[in-house]
Amino acid sequence: MSGRDIAIRTPDGDMMGYLASPATGRGAGIVVIQEIFGVNKVMRDIADGLAARGYFALCPDLFWRVEKGVQLTDKTDAEWKRAFDLMNKFNPDTGVKDIQAAIGHLRALSGASGKVGAVGYCLGGLLAYLTACRTDSDASVGYYGVNIDSRLDEAKHIKKPLMLHIAGKDQFVKPEAQHRIIEALKHNRHVTIHTYPEMDHAFAREGGAHYDKACADLANGRTATFFRQHLG
Repeated sequence: MSGRDIAIRTPDGDMMGYLASPATGRGAGIVVIQEIFGVNKVMRDIADGLAARGYFALCPDLFWRVEKGVQLTDKTDAEWKRAFDLMNKFNPDTGVKDIQAAIGHLRALSGASGKVGAVGYCLGGLLAYLTACRTDSDASVGYYGVNIDSRLDEAKHIKKPLMLHIAGKDQFVKPEAQHRIIEALKHNRHVTIHTYPEMDHAFAREGGAHYDKACADLANGRTATFFRQHLG
């Protein structure tokens, strides 16, 4: 297994990304969709973990149109402020196009099986949902996605498997918003929703303020099974 920074071609220029490859040099691909902190150690560690399980894992620098090479932590108020500033300048619509470029890059890699999924967290959870709506991802997973409830009109376009992990006490996704999401998606046979009633936002971010190992392990186990089923 090895990780390295690479360039991903998009219609608007090259976007950087972190690619972790499986030791065998063969496997399906997964796009790792960043939180508001950029392609930081947390995201790179997730990519490395997926590569250890046999996937090509690519985390694209989705903030590149705003600022390239962002790598923040969640440890200081100044970094949180900068992260929110970046998120407010970020356009999710171009972000999804960049995710499609990353999917295409993974499909074209030597040794790739051709199957590609996506997993995203926080802002990336919203983008994972939009990835299921708008791209040709084979299977997508979103953790505690923010503002999905404002995009539910797109749900009719979901034609491939989508799994959402919802934190019941998410400070950024109020109970009414969670209810709207569940009600809108519960009849779509492609969608699986898991709720963690006592969890706050980012309960699966290792080292984060709301990290809960038991629920993180449960969610990550469900995600791992989901990808095994749908990416082969």
